[in-house]
Amino acid sequence: MSNKSIQYVNENSERHEQELIEILKVPSVSSDPERKADLLVMAEQLKEEMIKIGLENTQIIPTAGHPSVYAEWLGAPGKPTLLIYGHYDVQPVDPVDLWDSPPFEPVIKNGKIFARGSADDKGQIFIHLKAIEAVLAAEKELPVNVKLIFEGEEEVGSEHLTDLIKEHAELLSCDYVIISDTPMFREGFPGITYGLRGLTYLQVDIRGTDTDLHSGTFGGLVKNPIHALVDILAKMKDEDGKILIPGFYDDVLPISENEHDKLSKLPFDPKAFADGIGAPTLYGEAGFDHLERLWARPTFDVNGIWGGFQGEGAKTVIPAEAHAKVSMRLVANQDPDDIAEKFTAYAQSLAPDTVDIKVRNMHGGFGYLTDLENPGLLAGVRALEKAFGKEVDFIREGGSIPIVKVFADILKAPVLLMGYGLPDQNAHAPNENFSLYNFHKGIESIVYFLDEMGQL
Repeated sequence: MSNKSIQYVNENSERHEQELIEILKVPSVSSDPERKADLLVMAEQLKEEMIKIGLENTQIIPTAGHPSVYAEWLGAPGKPTLLIYGHYDVQPVDPVDLWDSPPFEPVIKNGKIFARGSADDKGQIFIHLKAIEAVLAAEKELPVNVKLIFEGEEEVGSEHLTDLIKEHAELLSCDYVIISDTPMFREGFPGITYGLRGLTYLQVDIRGTDTDLHSGTFGGLVKNPIHALVDILAKMKDEDGKILIPGFYDDVLPISENEHDKLSKLPFDPKAFADGIGAPTLYGEAGFDHLERLWARPTFDVNGIWGGFQGEGAKTVIPAEAHAKVSMRLVANQDPDDIAEKFTAYAQSLAPDTVDIKVRNMHGGFGYLTDLENPGLLAGVRALEKAFGKEVDFIREGGSIPIVKVFADILKAPVLLMGYGLPDQNAHAPNENFSLYNFHKGIESIVYFLDEMGQL
């Protein structure tokens, strides 16, 4: 590829910023029924943008909720086909009074653009649109085939996206899925996210009697449900952080030597991390480095616990019931339903016969792991290093993006996570922001990436 595409990017950088500002003005909050018209406006704007830059077969695909926007350019026979996924919906803006400027009136300061959706995910999907625009404008054709699907329901759980992918699997068929909706590990250094954790989320309900009881009249003859609950939860992990649920680790993929080496090269200061969250010191599973615990190992956590008297003063009762919300972050190859069943069986085996126990499987999702030698991932590494002039950080994400595994399973294509956000971008919080340096370098990197993929 000639330098014409990069030259085009540099010559049009100010216009790109102004166009980004325009899409950030649209309050496309998917969780707010009163914003339904705004999501349609945003979808139409994206469709018009896709037509303007030279994409074809542009269409708005309706769902039972908010629509998705699709476009393609398939003029490179014999070359790989990339499916670029992102979302145009955004989080609510509450609490508004903590914003330094109105969330849908974008402001540029200190090299960042402040607005709801700037980092998550409008700024990142716009990187792809502007890179495609640059190559088509400068070269009149792309070195690969591209398809784009931008949904309007990611922030409400992508409720209808799985059905959309199944129904349009042929339209969306590809060799690689590209997603830019993740942050880098540190400012100035590009990152490739090659792994995500999955999730199992459950509620535990313990009942001892029909009603709360007087602790003087009945104490000593009935089992306190709170005691039963905390005893059960305490037996889920040992003092070294190992999870004790039978069979829990059966499908956990071990951390390879290659991966261990890459993670150990990342700068991580445990004391600074602990100080940053107000913790006396860090804690985790024995035998693993900090980042391995954070990203590559499964976890068990109690997210909430309640029961009995909670008010001011004293009330001497034995509560009738006690409850807890628990979650387990999973790693690749662990099945969330299988883990839910194993937790349920273990919890029931620990429960004394003096109480009744019920476990509800509330929701879950699979983790995902990309092969570090995947040709597409390595093409992304080369592209990012060309654009940013720095070695790529190989990172995993401790959270979950369930739709990644859905794409991989239905389309039978590996998923590459090339994110351009920063750890302090305040996604989902007041004063969300996106680095304009990352925005412009991101466009350059996707120009290089398209070229690298065309050479595979």
